Amino acid sequence: MTSAGTPVDIEAMLAKRLIAVINTGSGGCDESAAGRMTEIFSRAGLSGAEVVSVPPTQIEAALKRAVALAEVVVVLGGDGTIRSAGAQCSRAGKLLIPLPGGTMNMLPHALYGARSWQAVLTDTLAAPCVRVVSGGRAGGEAFFCAAVLGAPSLWADAREALRHADVIEAVKRAATAIQQIARDPLEYRLGDKLFGKAEAVAVICPLVSRAMQGDEPSLEAAAVEPMAAGDLFRLAFHTMFDDWRSDPSVSLAKVTHIEVKGHGRVPAIVDGEKVRLTRTVQVDFVPLAFRALAPRDSIPSAPPN
Repeated sequence: MTSAGTPVDIEAMLAKRLIAVINTGSGGCDESAAGRMTEIFSRAGLSGAEVVSVPPTQIEAALKRAVALAEVVVVLGGDGTIRSAGAQCSRAGKLLIPLPGGTMNMLPHALYGARSWQAVLTDTLAAPCVRVVSGGRAGGEAFFCAAVLGAPSLWADAREALRHADVIEAVKRAATAIQQIARDPLEYRLGDKLFGKAEAVAVICPLVSRAMQGDEPSLEAAAVEPMAAGDLFRLAFHTMFDDWRSDPSVSLAKVTHIEVKGHGRVPAIVDGEKVRLTRTVQVDFVPLAFRALAPRDSIPSAPPN
């Protein structure tokens, strides 16, 4: 993550047109968010900023409009909302302020540290600096934090059931994932360094990786090797309760290109969103995914696992 641009350029862009989009369905947003955001803009001398609050069903249309009309887009929402905003700002070359308004808030925490969205927005507008965010692309899906390809991505359903204290449903979903793992191993190639068969391939961006500097020009890739049926339960435990990259069955590499082949369409999670990719998936490092605004003197805390 590197810096670019000048404060004068940023101030001109902020004054020209700024639109903020709030996802009212995100866990960190409430009905008072729009009013508090408007007050922050007014105190920063940006009384002309537009604040739009929409439910999840309207978020894509609101983001599309904001990116088309504004020079700077502010987004308050969860990881999925921020991923969509980052992808749209990337294509349009617009500046983005991604505020933490969800549950995990991986990208905002990596950029700004574990701070409230009000503090992030206030400090960013007071002393803005452009930070280049790198990322990845799996097939046609952009991601800025991490992607998990393969049947273990289905563990997310089990984890969600556990969050709602539904242990029986969690066990059922874990069993389904184990059956698919045994049935559908992946073939993978991590650059020129590693190749073989895997239960899953995880790809982590520099911004959130604990093993990389934020400006390293590569992705961290982790391949989970095929294992015996009994070992699948160890993987299940690590996937639901721990960082499964630390499991002894995992091989790691820093690469710019990854190829994954499945027996059918590859299930995946990209920045928290479940998707189905094609049978053969190309994953590539994107050096400049989008440009974010952050406080000039900000020092992010260590990224979350």
